Amino acid sequence: MARSILITGCSSGIGHHAAQALSKQGWQVLATCRKQEDVDRLADQGLTAHRLDYTDTESIAQAVDWATAQTGGQLDALFNNGAYAMGGAVEDTATDGFRAIFETNFFGWHELTRRIVPIMRAQGQGRIVQCSSVLGFVAARMRGPYTATKHALEGYSDVLRLELHNTGIHVILLEPGPIDTMIRVNAQPHYDKWVEKHDTPWAPFYRKTLEPRLYATESKRDRFELTCEATTAKLIKALDSPRPRVRYRVTTPTYIAWYLKRLLPTRWLDRVLLKG
Repeated sequence: MARSILITGCSSGIGHHAAQALSKQGWQVLATCRKQEDVDRLADQGLTAHRLDYTDTESIAQAVDWATAQTGGQLDALFNNGAYAMGGAVEDTATDGFRAIFETNFFGWHELTRRIVPIMRAQGQGRIVQCSSVLGFVAARMRGPYTATKHALEGYSDVLRLELHNTGIHVILLEPGPIDTMIRVNAQPHYDKWVEKHDTPWAPFYRKTLEPRLYATESKRDRFELTCEATTAKLIKALDSPRPRVRYRVTTPTYIAWYLKRLLPTRWLDRVLLKG
């Protein structure tokens, strides 16, 4: 039988590329995304798709029921991927903005994961792959809410890995750096809604640096930025390896940041990050 995988955040970017690639490799891909119109579009593309909104507990429960109905009660892998970013200084970001991003980027992931773990326990095996980020272990100015959710995810996944030791369930973190996705475009409404842009010492920075980049009409690839294919390649390794790594880093900046964090005192690392 084909191996099965439930993937979230498949409307575009990393999730969409992974769903298409794994489907071509013979996986039974169960693709999910937040909006019904995107679900319909995925179905038109030949994918088996369903709605799953991380902020809606009922939609998560329905998606799990749907997925297990598709597979006869089995599920070989879960790829938690759906998330969004939000620019702006920490001091300018409303507390409700932090709550909102944690609902999507962290609490929803937990709700889905805790519903999947019993399925994998019963079958004695499974892979839970979490799409983290280079910002899961280092920091960057103007990315406080997103960085906070990814740091939380890293700790959460480390604990889950320890708790699932000897169950046959592997918990794996993907840590991409710059990947060519819609993340900047998708961050715009959250910046508009939650960040104080005017009555703040950061206002000149927003106008001159952050907003021209955030609202750029033409997509300019960052230095070292890779396509989604790079992340999918590491995902496939995580799914296929008999003994998968705990972490798979993607893109040169992620490797550089990892080694600098291990080698440099924190203040020295800060100097490097402030130049980024």
